[in-house]
Amino acid sequence: MSSPVATQPRPDAPPFSVETILGRASSENFPVALRVLGRETRMHLLAIYGFARLVDQIGDAAPGNRIELLDRLEEDLDRAFAGHARDPLLQTLGATVHALDLPRAPFERLIEANRRDQVQSRYPTFVDLLDYCRLSANPVGELVLHVFGQATAERVALSDSVCTALQLIEHWQDVGEDARAGRVYLPQEDLDRFGVRDDDLTAAAVTEPLRRLLAFEVARAQALLDEGAPLVRLVRGRARLALAGFVGGGRAATDALVRSQYEVLAASPRPGRRRRAWAVARALRGAS
Repeated sequence: MSSPVATQPRPDAPPFSVETILGRASSENFPVALRVLGRETRMHLLAIYGFARLVDQIGDAAPGNRIELLDRLEEDLDRAFAGHARDPLLQTLGATVHALDLPRAPFERLIEANRRDQVQSRYPTFVDLLDYCRLSANPVGELVLHVFGQATAERVALSDSVCTALQLIEHWQDVGEDARAGRVYLPQEDLDRFGVRDDDLTAAAVTEPLRRLLAFEVARAQALLDEGAPLVRLVRGRARLALAGFVGGGRAATDALVRSQYEVLAASPRPGRRRRAWAVARALRGAS
């Protein structure tokens, strides 16, 4: 009797399942697609989220040559815009792209951010980190505005501030996890300024220099979030609720960091649902 031959995955097979990708939505700092937004809008928002999270998962966790996988993803993005993608998540995205006439450039920037992750694991200055956020975070907010048909230049600029803040907050929540994976998003100029060593990022407990540095970085992110918060007042209808979710989610996350006293090495401080809901409601009240 012959031995079974191990089958190799097809080179164009999706690297992650739809369930794996969309299942991460509940762990985000902001509500991805609130049910009150309506079925069609939720479908479009989940399509955009699914693509963004798929790109991140490939860049962070895919086995094999991630640059090649990202190149293949970009080829499937071409097919999605042409109406015949292969990956199920890209097929869903293709329907959204065509229904809403979404621009291609934001999707390309998300892929480029993850290409950068393969060759760059540290950032010399805060300006360098902001440039990375321009690729890795800001495109999502721009696309969300397009979903609601409200993507003016003024609103996109405010959205960029909100999305950059959300990305920074996530980095500060995950300092320990990132350091163990060989990535340091804390700018080198700030590490030097506060006297934080690399060993401090993988220590058993947060050192006082690291605690002071994180308080400084969280305040920076909070300032960016406040700078972009007027966006909630400038949008109409259900878009206001969706974007209040971004702003309120970011504020709840910064509050969780502060309440934890920046204990980010053993675990990532996250807000509970009740605190996040309260923060979203507060963002809505501030917009009225």
